[in-house]
Amino acid sequence: MIPTLLVVVSLTFFLTRMLPGDPALAILGPEAEADEIQLLRQEMGLDKSLPEQYVCYIADVCRGNFGESYSYHQSVLSLIISRIPNTLMLTLTALIFSLVLGVGAGVLAATRQNTVIDYCISVVALLGVSMPVFWLALMLILQFSVKMNLLPVMGMGSMEKGIGDVISHMLLPGLVLAVIPMGTFARTTRSSMIDVLGSDSIRCLRARGIRESKVIWIHGLKNALPPIVTVFGLQLAGTFAGAIVTEGIFSWPGMGTVINTAINNRDYSLIQGAVLFIAISFVFCNMLVDIFYMLLNPKVDFENGGH
Repeated sequence: MIPTLLVVVSLTFFLTRMLPGDPALAILGPEAEADEIQLLRQEMGLDKSLPEQYVCYIADVCRGNFGESYSYHQSVLSLIISRIPNTLMLTLTALIFSLVLGVGAGVLAATRQNTVIDYCISVVALLGVSMPVFWLALMLILQFSVKMNLLPVMGMGSMEKGIGDVISHMLLPGLVLAVIPMGTFARTTRSSMIDVLGSDSIRCLRARGIRESKVIWIHGLKNALPPIVTVFGLQLAGTFAGAIVTEGIFSWPGMGTVINTAINNRDYSLIQGAVLFIAISFVFCNMLVDIFYMLLNPKVDFENGGH
């Protein structure tokens, strides 16, 4: 885990230094005096050589100091912590929505294999996985906000106006964020359920006269869960990272808006801290997937290469 995070930290550091433009000039504006720009560069540590900046940054990260955001005028760590709940709320809502619909569609396609229903679900799932998020967001905004004037576009609403205001603000970004994982869940569930429903154990259950719905939704889906759990862990981290684009389009006050602002303002400390946090999220989600996979399938032995 630590070597992976070190690689991510190093890549992020050097890639941010490749961004065009002067961060001090981007923060102060083109009308700033040369002395002011130079002073801010010194405060940000940009007057040092690149190796010196790298060593200082690694030392600060090891001490838990992620620097100061010059865009928001507060510490990077406190800013990330304050925005995580908003992004998690949107991410988990989209994942629950996509999990319920995706798994349901996958089970339906598996039980109706090689029928019109199966082909339609497979095509829709493929379109969902391939759909450009920004294009879908713009089309939904055009239809439901501009033409029909049904749903708001900007912000996340306020609980002071009621839970309905929050839900109405969440519908469009949540749907956009749910499309890709929904298609992935549907395709994975279909493939896994087809294998399970064709197994000898399922044939025995049917021969014993057990209801078909119980065979499918209890015995079949239970045995098909391991691949779905694996995909869920990957989609959890991927959806969290994918919220960057969605939040930027809908002005949702989460991590995505923070990262977009940081990139526009060349806020090195904030970019590096946000990317590091997303990398940690990926590693943590993969670790949880391994744990749940082992609980679902005790035959898995990770120490011996899964045998």
